[in-house]
Parts: sequence; C-alpha cells; structure tokens
Amino acid sequence: MPGANLTRVEAQERKAVIDAPIEYVVDLDLTQGPTTFISTSTIRFDSHAGESSFLDLIADRVLEVTVNGESVDPSEVYDDDRIDLNNLKEHNEVTVKALCRYSTTGEGLHRSVDPSDGNVYLYSQFEVPDARRVYAVFDQPDLKATFTFNVKAAQSWTVLSNMPVEATEDLTDLTADGTLADKPAESTKLWHFATTPTMSSYLTAICAGPYAGWHTTYENEDGRTVPMAQYCRQALKDAFAKDVDYLFDITKKGFAFYAKTWGVPYPYAKYDQIYVPEYNAGAMENIGMVTIRDSYVFESKVTDALAERRVVTVLHELAHMWFGDYVTMKWWNDLWLNESFAEFTSTLATAEATDWKDAWATFCSGEKSWALAQDQLSTTHPIVAPINDLNDTYVNFDGITYAKGASVLKQLVAYVGRDKFFEGINHYLNRHAYSNATLDDLLAELEQTSGRDLKTWSKKWLEEAGINTITTQVDVAEDGTISSLTLDQTAPNEHPVLRPHRLAVGFYNEDANTGKIVRTDRIELDVDGEHTAVTEAAGKAMPALLLANDDDLTYTKLRFDDASLAFAMANLYRFDDALTRAVIWLSLWDMTRDGELAATDFIDTTLKMLATETESTTFRYALAMLSNTVWHYTDPARRTEIAKHVAGELLTLAKQAKAGSDEQFQLVSAYLTYGVEGDSEFADNVRALLSGSLVFEGLELDNNFRWSIMHALASVNAIEQADIDAELKRRDTTENREFAVGTRASLHSKEAKDWAFDQALHNDDLTNSQLEEVARGFSSTRDSALADQYVDQYFEAVDWIWKNKTFHMSETLIGDLYPVYADPAKLVEAGDKWLAEHKDADNALQRMVKANVESSHRARMVRDFNAALDAEVQDAQ
Repeated sequence: MPGANLTRVEAQERKAVIDAPIEYVVDLDLTQGPTTFISTSTIRFDSHAGESSFLDLIADRVLEVTVNGESVDPSEVYDDDRIDLNNLKEHNEVTVKALCRYSTTGEGLHRSVDPSDGNVYLYSQFEVPDARRVYAVFDQPDLKATFTFNVKAAQSWTVLSNMPVEATEDLTDLTADGTLADKPAESTKLWHFATTPTMSSYLTAICAGPYAGWHTTYENEDGRTVPMAQYCRQALKDAFAKDVDYLFDITKKGFAFYAKTWGVPYPYAKYDQIYVPEYNAGAMENIGMVTIRDSYVFESKVTDALAERRVVTVLHELAHMWFGDYVTMKWWNDLWLNESFAEFTSTLATAEATDWKDAWATFCSGEKSWALAQDQLSTTHPIVAPINDLNDTYVNFDGITYAKGASVLKQLVAYVGRDKFFEGINHYLNRHAYSNATLDDLLAELEQTSGRDLKTWSKKWLEEAGINTITTQVDVAEDGTISSLTLDQTAPNEHPVLRPHRLAVGFYNEDANTGKIVRTDRIELDVDGEHTAVTEAAGKAMPALLLANDDDLTYTKLRFDDASLAFAMANLYRFDDALTRAVIWLSLWDMTRDGELAATDFIDTTLKMLATETESTTFRYALAMLSNTVWHYTDPARRTEIAKHVAGELLTLAKQAKAGSDEQFQLVSAYLTYGVEGDSEFADNVRALLSGSLVFEGLELDNNFRWSIMHALASVNAIEQADIDAELKRRDTTENREFAVGTRASLHSKEAKDWAFDQALHNDDLTNSQLEEVARGFSSTRDSALADQYVDQYFEAVDWIWKNKTFHMSETLIGDLYPVYADPAKLVEAGDKWLAEHKDADNALQRMVKANVESSHRARMVRDFNAALDAEVQDAQ
C-alpha cells in the first residue's frame, strides 16, 4: 500500500507545500464500541495557493470531508489511506469525520477487555505513523502543530491526554451497548483538554478507561509545580500500590538529574505514566503522558534484572521529553537522536542518581551485546540510517539505533570530555526548542563547545556501519616487564573503516589480602589506525590480565593476548568489579559465537562464573547465552549429553544459592528450559516443584512461576490441555490467558505445533500479546526432528504474512515463528532459496528474513567448528 508507506520524498514534497502554523482540533466519540469509534478532525494550516497535498487517515469509512467550507464527496478524495487536498488556499480549514477501528495489535487506539472484571481499557500508540489510525493528520515528524483534544466517553472512566483537562461536561446520553463489555450502558461525559505546545503528531496520545490512579507533584527547577500521576488497570492496583512511591521517587530523581545535566528544566505541563495491557513495545514517550507495558507491574517475583530494566525504562522515556519531544528529528533517519540519547542518558542517570550503581555493567551485558550481534549481520546499517520510507523506519528500532548508538555516545563523551559534551547539549536543546533538528545541528553545537572537529568522527562512527576489533599484542622481557604493547585495529571486509577510539587499558592482578582480581594500573589514550603503540606501558610489570577496553569506554570487539585469555577463562569469577566482568565475559561470548573459542570452554567458564556472579543482568544474559551455546553451537553428537550436564549444574547451583535470592530464582527458572522429550528425571523434578515435594527455601510458587513450571511440563509432554485449562481457571486474567495459549503452543507434539502455527496466522481474535506467546511457544521445541517439519511451511507463509498483517504483527510472526531449533543446514538451504527468489521484496521484509537466515548460517558454522574440535580430540585418543 503506497499510501500507507509514506516515502521520504513524499514527506519532503508535502513539507514544501504545508506551512505553519498548523492547528488541530480532534473530537473522539469513544462511546460506540466495541469495534469502532467516531473521529472528527479539524485542521487549520497555511499553504501555497493553488497547490495540492494530502492528509493521512486509516479508517473503515470516511463519513464527511469539508475543505474551506465546501463539502467534498469522500469517495472522490479518499483512497489508499490518503485524503487528497486539491487547489489549496493560502489559509485553509479542513474537517474530516470518519469511522475508525479500535486495534487489538497495539497500533493506533488499542482496546483491551480485562477478563478478570470485564473492564475496558483504551490507549494509543502512534509511533511511527499511527496517529492516522485515530484522526486525519499530516503524519510526519517535521509538520509540527498544536493539538486540542475533546473526548466523549463513559462518565465513570478516567480520560487522559498530553495536556491537563481544561473542562468537562456531563452529558445526558448513554454509552452504546457493548462499550463496557457485559456492563450496562451508562451516562457519558465530554473531556476538553488544553491545547498542546507545538509538537509532532506521533507524540500525541489518548488513554481512557477505569484506570486506578495515584498523584503527586514535582517542584520543577523553573519554579513551576508539575502535577505527576501514575495509572494501571484496576486488577493490578494492589500490586502496583506497593511500588508507586518508589516509581515516583525514581521519576523525580530523573527530573532533577536531567535538569542539572542539561541545564534545561522539564518543559511540559504535567507528567503521567500509564501502565497499559497488551503493549507491543516497552514504553512510549508521548508528551506529558508516557505509556508503559503493564508487565512492569509486578504481581509475581521478577529478576533484579527486570526490576532494574523498569527503572531504566522509566528514565529512558523521561529523557525523551527533551530528546525527541522538545527537540524532534526532521525525518526518521535521525531516529537515533531520540533513541540513542535516551538509552545513553537513562543508563547514566540510573548509575548516578539511583541505587542501581552497576547500570553500566547492565548496559554492557544486556544492551551492548544486542548491538554487537546485530552489527555483524548483513542487515546492519549506520547509526544515522538511510530511511527511504516508513517500512525502513520500522525495522530500525533495533540494536544499532538503541544500543550501538548509546555506546557510541558514551565514546563521544570520552572523546570530547563530559563537561564540554553536556554544554553542547544545552546549546542544542535551547536553540531548537519545540522544533526539528538534524545530526548537523547537533554536531555544530558539540564542535563549538569541545573545539574538536567532529565531521570526520561522525563520518566514521555514525555514518558507517560495522564494528571494529581491537587485539592486544604484547611482548614481555625476561624480567617480566612489558617490552612493547600494541593495540591492533581491524575492520570487516564489508565495512572497512578504522575508527578513532578514546579508551583505557587496564592492568589486573590478584589482591593478596582478598584473593580478588583487582585493577592495579590504568592507561588512557587515543587509538587510531591499524596499530597504536601504548608507549606508557613499556617497562611496567606484565599483569595477570591486560584489558584493552577498561571501563567499557568504546564500542568494539576485543581479542586478548594469549596469557590474558587463559587467565580470564580460569579466573573470571574472581574479578571484583561488575563492569570488568561484563566486558570480559562479553568478549568470551563473542569469541564463542565467532567460532574462535570452544563451546565447552565457554560453557565451563560461564558455569563457574554463575557460582559467584551477583550483577543480575550479566547473570541473566550469561544464562541465555549459555543456553544458546548448548542448543545451537555444540557438536550435535554430544548435544544431549552436554545439555543434561548443564541442566544438572544449574540445579546444583540453585540448591547452593542463597535462599530467596535473585540468583536462586534465575537458576531454577533457567533449569526449567532444559527439558527434552523422554527426560523422565527432568519431568519428575518439575512435577516435584509444582507439588511442593521439591522445595527451594525462599522460592515461592507464585502465579508467574507456576506458569513457568507448566510451560516446562508442556515442553516434555508431561501435561495435557485439561491441565492448562485447570490452571487458567484458578485465575482468569489478561496475563494468564497469554500464558495459557503460550503453554499450549509449547506442547511437544505435531498436533500442538500445527495448532499453534495456524492460530498465529489465522486467529484474528488473538491480541498482539497472545499472538506473541503462541508464536514463541510454537518455536520453543528443542527437538530438531520436529522443528525440521516446519521449515518449508515457514518460508511458504512469509509472503502471506507480509501481505495480510500489520507491520508489527508481521515482525512478530516472521521473527518468532522461525523454527530456530531445526537443522541449521535445512534452514540455510530454504532461507537462501527464499532470498534468491525475493530480491525485489520490500527492504524491511528482506531484512527480517535475512536476520533469521544468517543466525542459522552462524549456527551451522560454529556447530561445525565445535564438531571438528571434538573429532580432533577423539582422533588424538
């Protein structure tokens, strides 16, 4: 649909025609339900007389169009999700009345019915271009405007938007049948919201429903008192009430930190945070009213990693109030100006303004690892990505835009100096307040304050794809001192650019008093070109380990000298600093996935580390990559043996862990994912957990953990559908319905997988969250023989998915239905064939498929590497 897929050229052409000021008045009637609502938009704008343009609108039906006082036949001007505007005047007023559709996919205005109490909840999600699903709009970021929302809804509801409520009217009419599910009709109310400041359409928002709310205020640095509120579903209010004060405190610390760091106080009239159901993202930075997925409302025990991620998410969205909202990119190629800054500064704020002091270790393990993986695919792209159309934008919400961009900003701070960097940011925010900006605008301010020429830096770091590798080369004299230390930089053939780095080389040795491995020396320097001599190291005693990216200042792959590598593998668990451990472990993992380190060596090192690791995200990611190594990278002839060994070690570590600890919880949860068909010992252990005959002191069988157990039993066919139904009947909630369909899809049988594949594609009654659970359950089988049967079926379905599903649902299905545990050789053969036959497919679709297929190429390569190592050992014996 070309109308839905706006191109950059079309956006530029429209921008050349439409002039400020642009004003919207949007009236929404949310009383009709349950599938549609009435939207009326009045848009006032200037243009060049006699020119033509168009509005964006995705609607079931356009009821009325009025252009400059004249009624226009909708059938003559509405086509392909656009309303043609012909023969415009210098000053224009257009009114569009339409019948729009509620979404169940998290796009546009999402409608969710909570099965536990029948309450209906609405919330909007408009990024990238989905404001057009709710009202007629020029839906591109550089056509900023003011917005006035008026919303008609059930009188008992809470209705929220970007701005405070200016007035309300109680109405005498009633809501239509079905609006409140099984509840009777009730009187309605009209909410009038204050007009927004100038802003982009994708940042507008509406939430409506019987949300539970909490309120406080913040004394802003500019002297204003800013109202603050948090909301969630009624079914979650008791759980959320335990955390509300903490989350208010985190948010207030964020306000103070950002205002001090950037020298710009919070700019908007209020700040609401609404935790909403069935969200297809983590959160969204709507001006003055952030929406957050309500899986961040913790009814059951969660890992410390997830608790910290919630803090980072809260601070990430708050950072967007400045980066993205106050100053917005002109087009989506500068999406990183939003996301990289928010990711970098939220980690900085978490580390320096909250109790989560190891946030940079969390970032290294959880975010930077994401970037490293994506940057080594053929689908990688520059941080400043070429965005030709909206589909390109969708697939750039990725590890490059978020995590690599944030890593590079951390490197930029080291390169220009922290004080100069934030002075430049202050100038950038003040100069472009309430308007749009580009990369050049940012660099101009940073060059002015730092005195550094950043054009070359930007060209290599932001405008070129790929990742470098820095290898430590060291010569040691007979007396144990360093004769020479050189850092060699290489680049992949596909992206042959060598970058300037500001980094530190750390010297690590054992502390005789504590037995810990600690840093004993540090050299900071600029690295550029192929070879950089670390002259300051000459004559120093050779340490037990040299770490070439100490403090994780730059973004690069690392390779150790031989002695340091051996020491790291033997002693990683003894290092006293969480960030140091994360940097070293990530490098070992990178070597493993590159086929440079034996899978069994990585497994042994990781298991040893898990016995003492306390940083939760590093722990979580180590468990995840341990699993990935076992199931994808080991010699297939030994895989079952290795998996049983690892499962046993995890269970042993769980029994040794501190009662009620995060480590205990993560270890038991990880053990539950190691079931294979026919493993009676595993099935017996899991049943014992559920029955209470196997007890881990301090580990509660709460709601979510019970479903983890059910999922584990399903994976080895140790339960039936009736057991799943009975578990859901215990507590029928939004979340548990998602768990239930995911567990059914995880049953280890051809019948269950056929059901799951069909449901994922054809059951339009599934919410986006339920669909995700079904797709993940489908692809979770570790039985390659069963997964092999779906390789051809998957690639046959890809085109149909792309044609018939929305972008977000296509992304979910193409990613999560991929039968990743099938024989990688079969996946590679079928995947390469599909790609060869689809060279003209949309770029976004090709990127999704390539990412899957290339993961299988890597799995095959690393599997064969480890099989060859095992064969060498056997031959030697």
